[in-house]
Amino acid sequence: MSKPVYRLMDGKGRVLIPKAMRDAAKMDYGDIVCLGMTDGKITVRKVHVIEVGDQSPEAVESYVRAAFQSMPDSLRLELIGELSNLLQKKED
Repeated sequence: MSKPVYRLMDGKGRVLIPKAMRDAAKMDYGDIVCLGMTDGKITVRKVHVIEVGDQSPEAVESYVRAAFQSMPDSLRLELIGELSNLLQKKED
């Protein structure tokens, strides 16, 4: 894919990566991406593991979402039940 692609950024700073580019980069829904900046250019790359030492809320959330997506349905349902119980206890 050598031809430039132009997209508009929305009010929240989001830009849609075209499907052909996502497919070429083997990116799919729920994948973790790392954003970087070098010489005024923003880079986006798919990662499989969060870099060691990154404990930011965004990194942790990305990791949890990716892990949840790769779990078997039975384990997902078990975790949903446990989380629901924790929320109910918190409300009480």
